[in-house]
Amino acid sequence: MSKVLRVLVKFAAILTVSIFLVIVGYIVIRGVPGLSWDMFAWKYTSENLSLMPAMITTLMLIVLVLAIAIPFGVLTGIYLTEYAKQQSKVVIAIRLATETLAGIPSIVYGLFGMLFFVFRLQWSYSLIAGAFTAAIMVLPLIIRTTEEALLAVDPLLKQASLGLGATKLQTIVKVCLPVAMPGVLAGVILSIGRVVGETAAFIFTLGTMAQLPTRLTESGRTLALHMYVLSSEAFHVKEAFATAFVLLIIVLLINRLSTRLSKLVNKTK
Repeated sequence: MSKVLRVLVKFAAILTVSIFLVIVGYIVIRGVPGLSWDMFAWKYTSENLSLMPAMITTLMLIVLVLAIAIPFGVLTGIYLTEYAKQQSKVVIAIRLATETLAGIPSIVYGLFGMLFFVFRLQWSYSLIAGAFTAAIMVLPLIIRTTEEALLAVDPLLKQASLGLGATKLQTIVKVCLPVAMPGVLAGVILSIGRVVGETAAFIFTLGTMAQLPTRLTESGRTLALHMYVLSSEAFHVKEAFATAFVLLIIVLLINRLSTRLSKLVNKTK
């Protein structure tokens, strides 16, 4: 039985790696020939189809989303684990809400963002409307990862801190959060990955303007949305694959950066 299980585990691992290599290889083969220096021009035109404005817009959106979602997500996770009674109706309601929000399709978030932020608040298709919509979308992920990371902290560390005279707030800030930081960072990195790869929610809130937005109230497009727009046009399939290759590189760099950051946090603890 153990030999059969070992074979199945190896087969699953090989299959997973093979699928990953096939996808990456296909994107590289189709994407690299379509790259050109014109695609990295500062300003988008119908001739160069530059993806630089989309790259900068994606980075701007990531910063805005994290600035909105991290404080609410981390503070909610701290409240659920350290302050709230675990069997209270409030905690049950919050966890039910986060689990429900985590399972909602992104296009539903986009429709909500369009109806509320774009039309109700009259923010129009803009960077700020897309940022708030994406922040609501990734908030359950940050809450859950923060909560799980804090629950994994050794209770003896908390008791030792309290026994030395530290207050509960000091124990959370000085003891619990540093130990739980790798888990919190994992949720943040996953949130970044979802923002980078999202298209459906941004079509209805951010818009598809190809130029770089200079204000929060202006429309723009992320790199994934740029790829979607190009792929929907039959004349720009080559450029769409080139954009997919650049997007793949960015995702790999984010994953590498997250690994280095987690190791750095673990060393400083």
